[in-house]
Amino acid sequence: MTAETPFAQVIGDPIAQSKSPVIHGFWLENLGLEASYSKARVEPAALATYLDAGRELPGWRGCNVTMPHKQVIMTHLDSLDPLAERIGAVNTVVKQEDGSLRGYNTDVSGFLEPLTAMLADKHLFRMARILGTGGAARAIIAGLSDHGMVLVLAGRNPQKARSLLKELAAQGDHHVTTLEHFSAPTEFEFDDREGCLDIVVNASPLGMRGQPPLAFDFSHAPPGSIVYDIVTDPIETDFLKRACDAGFATIDGYSMLIGQAAAAFELFFGKAPPREHDAELRERLMT
Repeated sequence: MTAETPFAQVIGDPIAQSKSPVIHGFWLENLGLEASYSKARVEPAALATYLDAGRELPGWRGCNVTMPHKQVIMTHLDSLDPLAERIGAVNTVVKQEDGSLRGYNTDVSGFLEPLTAMLADKHLFRMARILGTGGAARAIIAGLSDHGMVLVLAGRNPQKARSLLKELAAQGDHHVTTLEHFSAPTEFEFDDREGCLDIVVNASPLGMRGQPPLAFDFSHAPPGSIVYDIVTDPIETDFLKRACDAGFATIDGYSMLIGQAAAAFELFFGKAPPREHDAELRERLMT
């Protein structure tokens, strides 16, 4: 490879846990592209310096962005995609042909991808219960509200939840509650859910390795709900296992991880990734 060989990175602090190099490396290998993708630990104080260096590197196509940079990086960019600007977070930076840096948010498309077929159907009513009000929830709130979902947003701080809904989903009759509301059993009797779409999403780090489990009683999930957990380590969380045992359809965190990476890959390298090999990619991610 030469100094002009295309390459991209994922940046964050810490960054050792990132699986993005495995995903992008797998696609580059399958497509036979002469390019590379790696991870780089970038401390907050070094963010501007990193981006300035990238502008000058001929082969640098951009970077994916993880915590704690998703919001502060916006002030260092030359332009923002409208969706990223609306969400207030950037997870993908792409160097344009003129050398300027543009910020995108592919978390929305990544999250929605496994729901595409269901969202394309017509429903009498759509409701999503979203657990968590952190950075990941921003993209989920925006994406689901844009598809006509009535949202119930649960967090430790109800005022923060209200602010997020007002900012990102002003249209619609949405609701706020606490995480504790969903932890205890309920005797609520759901009405007929035929023709409805119900989703329960863990958008929090609860259940991640090293974090407390998510306390959710599945009596709060309407019959036929889809249960979605964005946590990727472990990939089968206690939340998903209990949902499966209760008979609910589930979506794991690799779905969003791979989906958001696919959109970024095309922005970086100008080619669609070979998604027909997703099963093999999942196996590689689990090793």
